Amino acid sequence: MPPRSIVIVQGHPDPDPGHLCRALADAYAEGARQGGHTVQQIDLAELDVPLLTSQRAFEYDPVPDSLRPAQDAIVAADHLVLVFPLWLGTMPALVKAFLEQVLRPGVAFEYLDNGRQKVLMTGRSARVVVTMGMPAPVYRWWFLAHGIRGLERNILGFVGFKPVRETLLGMVTATSPKRRAGWLKDMRKLGARGE
Repeated sequence: MPPRSIVIVQGHPDPDPGHLCRALADAYAEGARQGGHTVQQIDLAELDVPLLTSQRAFEYDPVPDSLRPAQDAIVAADHLVLVFPLWLGTMPALVKAFLEQVLRPGVAFEYLDNGRQKVLMTGRSARVVVTMGMPAPVYRWWFLAHGIRGLERNILGFVGFKPVRETLLGMVTATSPKRRAGWLKDMRKLGARGE
């Protein structure tokens, strides 16, 4: 695969540097750089991400200046990586608020006169990396991974990201150092391949 432009969004809201999400994002970035890809990392815990509170604001207000560089990076990227912990069955509110801000009409999609939408993010792929306390197969098969499916289909797919791949990592609070090291190694491999 030719070198790609990759944006990695670390979405754990807690700025504590010891969280697994940060280590996973850093490992992916390390592998991607070693694979010859261009990498930009965005840490949501370091950004001011205001909530959108109306349809009018979503459709017509400009993206906040604090988020403009992140939006520009995503628009210019070939591949987007989102890393976050599972909270209440889905992404933390900070991640959703960020995506609502940067994937606005006119940037990620546009409304057509016939009431349909035109996607503007085609030609880009994405990977969603999710950590959780429960076993990943339980979330995937018992809970049907609804929260993550909604992100993949109704947000990323809606604006044109395809394919959207996922990595679900379960039992993270009870994992061994060896297993954690294996996850980081897997992230480096994915990063090197740019997928």
